[in-house]
Amino acid sequence: MSTLVECVPNFSEGCDPKKVDAIVAAMRMDGVYLLDREMDADHNRSVITLVGEREAIQEAAIRGVGKAAELIDLNAHKGAHPRMGAADVVPFIPIDGVTIEDCVAMAKHVGEEIWKRYQIPVYLYEAAAATPERQNLENIRRGQFEGIRAEIATNAARKPDFGEARVHPTAGATVVGARKFLIAYNVFLNTPDVEIAKKIAKAVRFSSGGMRFVKGAGFLVRGLAQVSMNLTDFEQTPVHRVFEAVKREASRYGVMPVSSEIVGLIPKKALEQAAEWFLQVENFDSSLILENRLTAVMSGKMAVGGLRAGVEPFIEQLAAPTATPGGGSAAAAAGAMAAGLAGMVASMSRGKKAYLQYESQLSAAIARLDTLREALKAAVDADAESYDAVMKAYKLAKGDPGGADALIDAALKVATEVPLSVTEKAREVGRITESLFAISNPNMKSDLTTAVALSQAAVTGGLANVEINLGSLKDEVFKAEVRRRVEAVR
Repeated sequence: MSTLVECVPNFSEGCDPKKVDAIVAAMRMDGVYLLDREMDADHNRSVITLVGEREAIQEAAIRGVGKAAELIDLNAHKGAHPRMGAADVVPFIPIDGVTIEDCVAMAKHVGEEIWKRYQIPVYLYEAAAATPERQNLENIRRGQFEGIRAEIATNAARKPDFGEARVHPTAGATVVGARKFLIAYNVFLNTPDVEIAKKIAKAVRFSSGGMRFVKGAGFLVRGLAQVSMNLTDFEQTPVHRVFEAVKREASRYGVMPVSSEIVGLIPKKALEQAAEWFLQVENFDSSLILENRLTAVMSGKMAVGGLRAGVEPFIEQLAAPTATPGGGSAAAAAGAMAAGLAGMVASMSRGKKAYLQYESQLSAAIARLDTLREALKAAVDADAESYDAVMKAYKLAKGDPGGADALIDAALKVATEVPLSVTEKAREVGRITESLFAISNPNMKSDLTTAVALSQAAVTGGLANVEINLGSLKDEVFKAEVRRRVEAVR
C-alpha cells in the first residue's frame, strides 16, 4: 500500500537564497517532491513544503535539519518571527495511506536521529507531544533560542525529549511533531501600529479566549502591522470566519485589513468554503466549479456510466475468481461508505441557520468521521495484504517445519487485527450516524439510514473474518484479548 506524507519544515533563514537553496538541495531524494518554497526577509524565515513516501520523507527532513545546522547561526539571527532552532519546527502531516499515529511514530524516529547525527536536542509537539503542555508550540518555544539556552540545564520543564539538556551552540533546538493540515494565514492592517495587531491576535486566538483552532501573534512586516495566524483545523474554523473576526476586531481600533497572505499551501476546499461564504451562493457544491467538473470527467469519475465508473473496478475485483479482495475488504469499503454518507449529511447541515445550535456537535462528528473514513479506506487494501501474507506464511512454513507455528501465528494475528479494527471503527461510525438523526436535516434521513445499514454490514463482515481466523490461532492470550474486544462491539 502506498503512503503519502507531507512535511513542512520551517528554517530560520529568509534573507539568503543561497542558504535556502542548499537546504532544499540536501532534502532532494527519490520519493520526495518539493511542492512549495516561501522566504520572508522580515520574519527571516523560510517554509518548505515537501510530500513523499513515508520512509524517504523522514530521511529528507533529517538531512534538511543537518544542512541548516551547518549554515545558520542563531547567535547572529534577527527576525520578526519567534525561533529556537536553525531548523525551527518539522511537522509531519498524513495525506494518504497513513494515520496521525503513523506520523507520531515518524516524528519520534526523526527526533531521535536528529540528536544522534547532529547533537541538536529535540522537543516533540502537537500529536507527538509526551505531555499536554508540549502540544502547543508556543509553550515549547517560549523565550526563544536565548531563553531556552539559559534555562535548559536548570529547568526540568525545559528538558528535551531527545538529547542532553544543552542547546546546540549555533543551531539551538528543533521541534518535531505530527499534526493535521495547517494553514499559515496573515492579515495586513492599514497601520504601522503593531500594538493593534497584537491586540487583535489576542482576541482571535484560542489560548486567550478566541477561536478554537486559531493561533496568532502581531508583528511589524514591510512597514505594516500584521496579524500572523496558524489555522490548525480549517474545516472547523474556516479561513473566512477568521478574516471576518480580524476585520471586526480591527474596526474597534479604527483600522481595517488591506490584504492577506497565505504562507505555503492551502487546500482547495478552504478556498471553496470562502467563496461560498462571501458570495452567498445558494446550494453551493464543489462540482459547480468548472475545473473540478473537468477533473472528474477526465479522471473517468463522471464518464459514460456516471458514478459506476468509479466503483466498477473494485466490484469486478470482488467478483473475480481470486481470494483477494474478499469479504474483509468489502466490509472495510462498506464502513468507509457509511462514514462518507454520514459525513456528507453532517457537512450539509453544519453552518445552516436551522442547525447553528448543533454547530459544535456537527463539527466534532465531521472531524471524527473523516478520520474513520480514511482508516477504513486504508483497510480495504490492508485486509487483502494480510490474507496474502498468511498464504505466504503457510508456504514458507513447509520449508521450515520447526518454526511453522510461530510464522503462521504471526501472520494470522495481523489478519485478525485488520478486520477487528474495521469492526470497531464501523461500530463507531454507526454510533455517530445514529446521533446525527436528531441534529441534521430530516430530509436526509434516508442517507443516514443507508449509512447505519452499511456500518452494520461492515461490523457483521468484520466479525465473520475475525472468527474464521481465531480457529487457526495458537496464542491463547491473544485470542482472549480478541474475544474481549469482540464482545465490546457486539
